[in-house]
Amino acid sequence: MKSNIFILALFVSGFIFGQKITSEEILIKNDTIQLPGTLTFTKKHQPLVIWIHGSGNVDRNGNQGALIKANYIKQLRDSLNQKDIAFFSYDKRTANPKNSEFLKGTLFLDFVKDAQKVIAHFKKDKRFCKITLIGHSQGSLVAMLASKDVDKFVSIAGPSETIDKTMISQIKKQAPMLDSVVKAHFKELHATGNIKVVHPLLLSLFNPINQPFIANWMRYNPSEEIKQLKIPVLLLQGTKDLQVTQQDATILHKSNPKARLVFIENMNHVLKDIEKDDDNLKSYYSPDYPISSVLITTLATYIKE
Repeated sequence: MKSNIFILALFVSGFIFGQKITSEEILIKNDTIQLPGTLTFTKKHQPLVIWIHGSGNVDRNGNQGALIKANYIKQLRDSLNQKDIAFFSYDKRTANPKNSEFLKGTLFLDFVKDAQKVIAHFKKDKRFCKITLIGHSQGSLVAMLASKDVDKFVSIAGPSETIDKTMISQIKKQAPMLDSVVKAHFKELHATGNIKVVHPLLLSLFNPINQPFIANWMRYNPSEEIKQLKIPVLLLQGTKDLQVTQQDATILHKSNPKARLVFIENMNHVLKDIEKDDDNLKSYYSPDYPISSVLITTLATYIKE
């Protein structure tokens, strides 16, 4: 498999709150897949964060198409730059329209391979003293599997179970009448790699196109994978997260007791500080909500240790 890295624009300088920021647009290729990203830093020999996305077609700034405009990754990038921490995030393969013709047959493990290509590029970049890999939501497991050559790992809102168990739990809460059907579908998918007849109400989840991806994803258990990590681990979980529970963080911590576990009061799934519950979902669709200041402080302290 070919791997090519292209630096499109170098040393574009700007200022954020008086701090001079150098920005580089970098395109990393994983064979035919294009992963354009943004690197920002304030000086050489500072620690670097590489961000690994959660599920969906998330771009480098934390937005998805025309609907999700939380901009949470851009906010975190700017905040950590102010702490003299470099930051790189890239458009997930599913967020880049140029990849559309090459996405058929994409498996969960391909996200891991994308992350490994990015890490390999920055391992060669001597401007940074160490690499911290941050995996968010689905990206927590991706980052665990890709973390061989980094110095530290951070899981933010990382699920603790295999995706089939997570989905079964979610559907049981939302549509309990489908509980037994969902369990049967996952059992068949696990045993045979496909589902012959999908329940009409579950076609969006078990679309035949999606089945190989889900079957591949099911093979990896976050609670088992985190046991394999020998590098420092930080587990972060917001108390206002509607998608991943505090119990998930606790289970991951039990699997790796050496990890540091921090619950962040009022932080939701897209890292925003939420005081009113009514604002929780609204924050997914607007960049106006600030990200958690506790998150920024906690990450900066850990990364610089």
